[in-house]
Amino acid sequence: MKKLIILLPLAMLFLVTSCSSVRVAADYDKNANFNSYKTFAFYKTGIDKAEISDLDKRRILRAIEAELFAKGYTKSENPDILVSIFTKEREKINVYNNGFGPYGYGWGWSPWYWNNNYSVSSSTEGTLYVDLIDAKKKELVWQGMGSGYISQNMKKKEERIKEFVSKIMEKYPPGISQ
Repeated sequence: MKKLIILLPLAMLFLVTSCSSVRVAADYDKNANFNSYKTFAFYKTGIDKAEISDLDKRRILRAIEAELFAKGYTKSENPDILVSIFTKEREKINVYNNGFGPYGYGWGWSPWYWNNNYSVSSSTEGTLYVDLIDAKKKELVWQGMGSGYISQNMKKKEERIKEFVSKIMEKYPPGISQ
């Protein structure tokens, strides 16, 4: 009984952390002076090309804006950096064959059928790229990328987008969080 009491919270912790993980990476121009960047604006041309709904674009842009405000940036008509995004997604189909018949005979042995107990599930894995472009040089100076599973539940989707953006922006500016 004691083992069950200890294992149950550990199992729940594993489930919660495994479902919410966002894998992030960042790359940047080592010659860029990130201390000189104080203002930003969104790069409409790049954002318009992102293949997601306008609602999700707005969610992502609001989350990026909040993160940049928290880092001391201000929005400007004459910005130091331009912010652009793009996304990728892929559907993953998982087929499981547990081999146990409805009566627990195991690995295909059942007097009623041979090894046909399958379960199929699907999930969507999304990748969000956040690009920061030097506005004067029109060159990419920083790119953050986050990958993870996407929820279709509206409330969870908004939370998940904020989590993606927050994890990605933890890597900016380079050298501070790495």
